[in-house]
Amino acid sequence: MKVKDIRQLSDEELDSELDRVRRHLFDVRTQAVTEKLEDPSMLTKARRDIARIMTVMRERKIKAEARS
Repeated sequence: MKVKDIRQLSDEELDSELDRVRRHLFDVRTQAVTEKLEDPSMLTKARRDIARIMTVMRERKIKAEARS
């Protein structure tokens, strides 16, 4: 997922997307442990997606605090 796409989501959608990606990361880790993971780069992609979402959420929080 690209940052451009993430920035277009609402706060509620960001929360649900973060939950979805975290569940996906858990599934991918499980596959890696059981050696059924076909693409090891999925671990890195999931972690980076989580970081992107959390970065956008933090940016929004800082902007909201600055307005107050």
